[in-house]
Amino acid sequence: MLGAEQDRIRAAADSLIFASGLLEDAAALEALADIELLCRALVDSGRWERVAAMRLAEDVAACGPSHAPEVRAA
Repeated sequence: MLGAEQDRIRAAADSLIFASGLLEDAAALEALADIELLCRALVDSGRWERVAAMRLAEDVAACGPSHAPEVRAA
């Protein structure tokens, strides 16, 4: 994983950890959307398997409020 990709994951997790709720926090929603894009790119490039990308997306989503929407990777 590239450094910039790791930074995106950390930033998303931070946004979600400190989110009070997804409906009130645009940054948290953007973080989830960015992780979905990252996971799709990792799968589409052949660098990651779909299962691993889905696990990453689910793990990051789990950092947020318990009512986080389902994240679909790839």
